[in-house]
Amino acid sequence: MTNFYKDKVVIVTGASSGIGLASVRNFASLGAKVVLAARSIEKLEKIAEELNNRFAAHNSQLIAHCIKTDVTKEEDCKNLIEKTIETFGKIDILVNNAGISMRAVFKDMDLSVMRSLMDTNFWGTVYCTKYALPYLLETNGTLVGVISTAGYVGLPARTAYSASKFAVRGFLETLRIEHLYDGLHVMVFAPGFTTSNIRNVALTADGTPQGETPRKEEKMMSAERVARILARGIARRRTQMVLTPLGKATLFASRNMPRVTDKVEYRMMSNEPNSPLKKIK
Repeated sequence: MTNFYKDKVVIVTGASSGIGLASVRNFASLGAKVVLAARSIEKLEKIAEELNNRFAAHNSQLIAHCIKTDVTKEEDCKNLIEKTIETFGKIDILVNNAGISMRAVFKDMDLSVMRSLMDTNFWGTVYCTKYALPYLLETNGTLVGVISTAGYVGLPARTAYSASKFAVRGFLETLRIEHLYDGLHVMVFAPGFTTSNIRNVALTADGTPQGETPRKEEKMMSAERVARILARGIARRRTQMVLTPLGKATLFASRNMPRVTDKVEYRMMSNEPNSPLKKIK
């Protein structure tokens, strides 16, 4: 894939941790120039310095550039795209990865939680895509939305999360059809449960972070492996990728045995520690 990624300009939102961080490191290792976007500029600067020292030393070219971005703000997203063009002159790939999660049943959840999830997961994708799209069309580039199995199947106690990921999928699938003959590649990427801090900072019913993950992180797919699969999917111009056997099985079952799938999902999520769902024995 080195030939494919050499000198490609890749923007990754949510680049300070998890899949985003693993992805910028992987893209840089493949010869791409990466733009790191997130709210924590201190973290981004350290990562960019690491990547430039590692991959740019032999030719003195800038490999990694970081731009402080809050994707819930349209102006920040516009600035991200404009600064990328000023720095590298083009955009080949936009990976909309920034996202937050939550855990609460809807009847107990403050509506501010729903707004927060939609602002980050959905509107963040819309804003960045809107301003990057003209440049992606110039390069026959790639537009990626990182969603989840929860963007295909409703996940109990993740109401706002599922709603936002369904919205991202619908948005991207429509764009793919609108630009079917324009050379734009659109990929919906659903990695499933991945080792990251997203569950530690997931919002509870009142909007406060839950503070710790309810799942066994060590048994999940690593962010580094997800990043490698993402890069292969982009190079092969895949339109949809659902990772993990559990994710694929859930989609298959939901189409063929929807009532059984509902019960299995409920039981699985209710068995999480401190689940807001009533446990079924």
